Amino acid sequence: MPPAAEAVYAEDETVRDEAERHRDGERRRSALRAPAAAALLTAALLCLATRLSRTHPFGPVTRNILDLGQQYLPFHAYWRAFLLGETHGDAFLNWNSGFGSNFLGDIGTYLSSPFDLLVVVFPADRVELALYVVTVAKIAAAAAAMALLLLRLRPGPWPVAAVLGTAYALSGWTLDYGATVPMWLDGLVALPLLCLVGEWARAGRRPVLGPLVVALAWIANFYTAYMATLGAAVVLAVRLLTAEETAGARQRLAGALRAARSVLIGIGLAAPLVMVVFLATKAADPTPAATFTRAPWTDVLARFLPATESVDSPALFIGTPALALALTLPFHRAVAPRVRAAWTAAIVLVTLSLQWEPTHLLWHAGASPNGIPYRQTFVLCGLLIIAAWLSAARGVPRPAALLAGVALLGALAWAARGSADVDRWTFPAFGAAALLALAAALLALTGERRGHARVRPDRVPRARVLPVLAVVLLVAAQAGEAAVTGKRIEEQQRSEVFWSPRIGPWHATAAAEVARADAWPRYRTDPGEVPGGNDVLLVGGQGADYYSSLTADVTSRTLASLGFGYYAKGRHPVSLDNPVADALFSIGTRLRSEPAEPLRQDAAPRATVTAATTPVPPLVTVRPPGRPATHPGDSAFARQERLLGADVYELPATRRTGRTLTARCPAGSQVWFWAPEYKGTAALAGWGFVEFDGRPPAVRAPMQALGPVSDSGAVRIDLEPGGELRLPREPVGCLVGARLDSAVRRLTAGGATRVRATGHTVTAELPPGSKGVAVLAAPRISGWRCAAGGAEARPPRAYEGLVAVPLDGRASTVSCSFRPPGLAAGGAVGAAALLALAVTGFLHRRRARG
Repeated sequence: MPPAAEAVYAEDETVRDEAERHRDGERRRSALRAPAAAALLTAALLCLATRLSRTHPFGPVTRNILDLGQQYLPFHAYWRAFLLGETHGDAFLNWNSGFGSNFLGDIGTYLSSPFDLLVVVFPADRVELALYVVTVAKIAAAAAAMALLLLRLRPGPWPVAAVLGTAYALSGWTLDYGATVPMWLDGLVALPLLCLVGEWARAGRRPVLGPLVVALAWIANFYTAYMATLGAAVVLAVRLLTAEETAGARQRLAGALRAARSVLIGIGLAAPLVMVVFLATKAADPTPAATFTRAPWTDVLARFLPATESVDSPALFIGTPALALALTLPFHRAVAPRVRAAWTAAIVLVTLSLQWEPTHLLWHAGASPNGIPYRQTFVLCGLLIIAAWLSAARGVPRPAALLAGVALLGALAWAARGSADVDRWTFPAFGAAALLALAAALLALTGERRGHARVRPDRVPRARVLPVLAVVLLVAAQAGEAAVTGKRIEEQQRSEVFWSPRIGPWHATAAAEVARADAWPRYRTDPGEVPGGNDVLLVGGQGADYYSSLTADVTSRTLASLGFGYYAKGRHPVSLDNPVADALFSIGTRLRSEPAEPLRQDAAPRATVTAATTPVPPLVTVRPPGRPATHPGDSAFARQERLLGADVYELPATRRTGRTLTARCPAGSQVWFWAPEYKGTAALAGWGFVEFDGRPPAVRAPMQALGPVSDSGAVRIDLEPGGELRLPREPVGCLVGARLDSAVRRLTAGGATRVRATGHTVTAELPPGSKGVAVLAAPRISGWRCAAGGAEARPPRAYEGLVAVPLDGRASTVSCSFRPPGLAAGGAVGAAALLALAVTGFLHRRRARG
């Protein structure tokens, strides 16, 4: 080659290298800008929607609807206390709830997300703000992850990637479901991250980081991570079939196998926690089987539109601009035909899978859920966002594609017009967003044409400003619609579903009283009822109240048989203000609250709280050999007596005349009415009405006191049922105080002389020569192992549902320890997965060096 030619060639090579370095730098800058912009825009819009709806923390109105107030908020309050070392229990056992519950299972269900660690930054009286910040952080992280994924799938304008990341994070699924079930939001974050893992596997990169990402997703929330894994598999399959760099069947198969390896190792690493949750779910109180009923297609189409809300149809809103872009993909000729066909087919098939029962069960791991039946909808939202990006990344779709997409969008809106899910804000918001999006597209098209044409130097700034204006209009359309949708969904939810008031003075007063009276493990302190649910997690103490998806069947059945009430079909047992129950479960101090005013959505409640302390047996008592002579039968009164070992009730023969019950009881005894399926009021003659709220199978009414028996011994109970009058065979029991006092003294004298309790163990010192059965006042849930004296620890027996250890007179101590079932097996799987990860990393490094 002549010297001159060599010089020209070298100069060209330098120019090409410089251009490549410039493109790499631009891609790296875009990979930072887009996620950051998406996260900031998402957080700002979510806060704006909260402010517009006047919801806390940007307004006075509570956001604690349904399980957000009854489960997730109390669990995060307890999580904060646990992380700061302020709880009696440890990671294995929660002594506060349900008289002793499997806390590691609850951690894996509600609290295992890294974002949940943020609660320690906030003071105890700001846990609502802490949970809101956790929610915003998760949603913003989902936006950032999706923006990063989009740029990894195909380079393109980073502002559009940021807007689409926001559209994904603020989808209808997020605003309608995820924002009030914050642990599901980890699946929203996981979907784009797992898709990135698929991209790494396809390219043979990051074989160690990939499984770690999978493990983190499954640890954070394995339920929605499972759905996200299925969604990522769909994305990977489409990518393997359409990407040019994996055109050969062998390369496709290798990429799929690498992805499967990452998923299997990642799930294995998460197994110590996932196995615990899985087995706890199997042992949980079973809910009635749910039958899937698909939503009408009119409602399904309506859920693509803004400001729609329903738990009976899939929340598919992603914003009109994003949806319009997705609908142009099949007609966008700049995109390869196989790409258009594959993504269109994938989206159509996933949409149909929402409505077909076999695939519905596949999405939900084989069990149709109670409540929201379309929990997997965020996956379809993610696929639509990817389709929108593939259509926009190559430039604004041509007019023909835009017209086709707009026509589809108009047909969708027209078909949805009769849906009951459509709100008065739906079509105004849809129309405004569509006009802004159309204006943005026209400006972008004009800018592209001027960019390709020869532009006079004095008009260059004007040509450059058009794309900026287009992005501004796109942001305005997407942001305005998302803010309006978030506002209307919050307002509709508050007006339609159960809500709990904000945490306030009532909770603070109760917490202060509990802290003052707490004497654990000498005896329990029950905080009684405070607004919301899971009272003991909010204010402290050790009561029966416990609401979890993992509430053990043993706990629910045992407490229900003793006269306790419950909600949520048995998964939310509540406190029982009954002196016999207090004796059985060693509740020495009980709090009672008198509200200062009716509960309101826009104010924190106040109440007068009083504490009463009575003598009760210790946490561990001894029942002598043989069964006590108590009333026969299966009424709650008879079961309480059998567990107590004493006859303390009079169970009179009752006569029912219409809506009146009559009986005779000892003068001065206390009348208790037990009718778990009764809804209405009951009043003892001369005393006020007492309300009962039995609504089987969801709600079981607890037994309640009606008043003392008069000197005549006559008992007359007037009933005002709210429906069918359903009473058990023995609805009335008259508690004789002197008998109960005698039983308490006897159990105290023969019970433990000293009880020590640590995080998940109990050790009791017994009187010499104790024979019979030592009973720990805790439900016998799976995971307990006990020993008398120096004997080998083994699973305990059950004594009327409680933990029991046989005594032969030689042991002077009894010790019990709790370990969550599945921890050992999950640990073994996790260790094997860790070894597999190390081998994978070693082999990858050796190949890279070779």
